[in-house]
Amino acid sequence: MIATFKAKLQSKIANDKHFAELVKGSGIAFVLRVVGIIAGYIFTLLVTRTLGAEAWGIFALSLVVLQIASVIGRLGIDTALLRFTAEYVAKGEICTLKDIYKKTLTLVVPFSILVAISVYFLSPILANEVFHKPYLTNYFRIVSFIIVPFVLLWIHSESIRGLKKIKEYMLLQQTGISIIAVILFLMGLVFVKSHFLPIVSYSIAVLILTIISIFLWHKYLANFLTVPPTFASSLSFSSSTTSNNSYKYLLSVSVPMLLSSSLALIMGWTDTIMLGMFRSAREVGVYNVALRVSMMTSITLMAINTIAAPKFAEFWGRGDIKGLAEFVQQSAKLIFWSSFLILLIFCFFPSHILNVFGSEFKVGTTALRVLIFGQFINAVSGSVGYILQMTGRQKVFQNIILIATIMNITLNAILIPRFGINGAAFASMISMIFWNISSCGYIRLVYKFNSAYIPFKK
Repeated sequence: MIATFKAKLQSKIANDKHFAELVKGSGIAFVLRVVGIIAGYIFTLLVTRTLGAEAWGIFALSLVVLQIASVIGRLGIDTALLRFTAEYVAKGEICTLKDIYKKTLTLVVPFSILVAISVYFLSPILANEVFHKPYLTNYFRIVSFIIVPFVLLWIHSESIRGLKKIKEYMLLQQTGISIIAVILFLMGLVFVKSHFLPIVSYSIAVLILTIISIFLWHKYLANFLTVPPTFASSLSFSSSTTSNNSYKYLLSVSVPMLLSSSLALIMGWTDTIMLGMFRSAREVGVYNVALRVSMMTSITLMAINTIAAPKFAEFWGRGDIKGLAEFVQQSAKLIFWSSFLILLIFCFFPSHILNVFGSEFKVGTTALRVLIFGQFINAVSGSVGYILQMTGRQKVFQNIILIATIMNITLNAILIPRFGINGAAFASMISMIFWNISSCGYIRLVYKFNSAYIPFKK
């Protein structure tokens, strides 16, 4: 049976170049994602074992501020560049892509600087009025200095992803930060044992990778502009004659993506933020670890999305809806079976897994089970967000996420004061299920194909 399955898989890979690209790209992404997760958990273990749950809670809240500020600072340009890079490379319009890249920097850099300055001066207000923890002020000020580099890292790594340079993208976006942060944290422990050490280590890692990402993007772009004559004939080096590279067009695409990214991030961090408002830093630390563990259920979704997103844009750019539908189902099938196995393991041994981080984290067992179920629904629904955003339906996705975010905030406000981390987990699960099922329904209605894989269906 295994031999038959292997033979069928090899035949499929040999005869379907898109499926071969999916398997190869997602395989590379999966391996590097696992390495990144391992490095991330090592970083978490080092912090929790040496500094305790409170230190990790402080780091988690600092990371919330960084993530939200950077999403605002990016203006949705990172996701737009992912789409534009894949689309215009497929069309051969390289000079148009170069022009778009220059315009995005003139939009993003000044705005992200403004966001960073705002965070620096608003840090006391965030610490005192939002989280009711004055000691967080200096942590948030440290974060303000890496907002611009973090924005640039996202911009360039997503552009590299659009070129389907999956290995480089994963090293920049998923693996590199954790590995470098671990090294820097261990080096720092030799000299000082401080709650500032996790965020400082993370910040330096971001700076290093930002420099590398800028270098790689310019290197790859230069390669396209100096292609050999045999390949140059298939590319167009003239600028687009349409208004598709105007500032107005860029913003019309990126702003809905900004709103979607912002709302998705807010929804993802609302539970942590509101726990920080109503509960102790220790509870925030326990919940954040449970949340990170639960995301293992979606590891294959994340890996496959790495190559699937630019492929969606490629199919859409060529007007190949039939090819897009087939590719979506291929990726959804891979996601389902790999995620299901991880779900079973985590459902049976949640307390054992949390105990690895310390006995004080075992109280998060119920929350972990709830979060795992939500993440599983997220995984088996397929790449709904990227399907909508890579095919020009970014406003639809924005509206779905908006409703889910309002639902999430409302449920957290009601449940956290009474049920603590378990209430936060339930709110996160319900809102995640809503936006995934709603997106699946819309894709089915408009594109006439399923984004989710339904097993055993004839």
